[in-house]
Amino acid sequence: MCRLFGMSSAPQRVGAVFWLLQAPDSLSAQSHRDPDGTGLGFYDASGTPQVHKAPIAAFRDRAFAEEARRVESATFVAHVRYASTGALLQSNTHPFLQQGRLLAHNGVIEGLDALDRHLGDDLDLVRGDTDSERFFALITRETAARGGDVGAGIAHAARWIAENLPVFALNLVLITADDLWALRYPDTHDLYVLERGTGRRMEHAGSGGRLRVRSHDLADAPAVVIASERLDDDPGWRNLRSGELLHVGPGPRTVSRHVLPQPPARRLTMADLRPEAAASQRTA
Repeated sequence: MCRLFGMSSAPQRVGAVFWLLQAPDSLSAQSHRDPDGTGLGFYDASGTPQVHKAPIAAFRDRAFAEEARRVESATFVAHVRYASTGALLQSNTHPFLQQGRLLAHNGVIEGLDALDRHLGDDLDLVRGDTDSERFFALITRETAARGGDVGAGIAHAARWIAENLPVFALNLVLITADDLWALRYPDTHDLYVLERGTGRRMEHAGSGGRLRVRSHDLADAPAVVIASERLDDDPGWRNLRSGELLHVGPGPRTVSRHVLPQPPARRLTMADLRPEAAASQRTA
């Protein structure tokens, strides 16, 4: 299954090492399980978005891991891909960049012809073949239509998809230089949040052996962490509710809204998915 990770320590910039793996200092073990791409998105000191990603198993791209060790940012998004839609190309690898924002998604949306028609000219925002990037394009359009309110854009885009298209999952992490949003919908896959105080290093390893994240700067900086699995035994982890949209602003401070109270009109099950899509959504 694809894995999501997001973190905000805004306004403080920190160095973070994102190891999406099983063993320390290597992406090899994880990328044997999720072999179709690895991506890291963040913002440099000028606030310019940066995306480092490769459409290959990370164990074949050690330069990517070396680069990830050096970056600093107030917000991060990371993703390990097991492809469900779209070829193994860089243009199909998460995270995606649109109008200065970065997004990674885990799930499956079908009925893409209908989504393309709904997007119309906004389909020009899409560079690859994935359902995820099309979802992002709809968020971008709805955000612009609501005066730049990203939370409202996410909510309206997700509602349209939930009401009109077959949906397996719409879990996402979206960041700007200062803000982070996370959506879990419906309850198909977990998406956890942890609000961390100061006083200890961040050194988390997921219980499923899927995700490892380290930062040696976070002992002095509060942070909010989003992940597809609990990354340690901290009792503060909680699973977002189905339909819950979490916004993390500078501070960091969090605001949570329940924006999708109803299940999808056409909720997909594993049995409904194409074999490659089903493989990408299994949790083990």
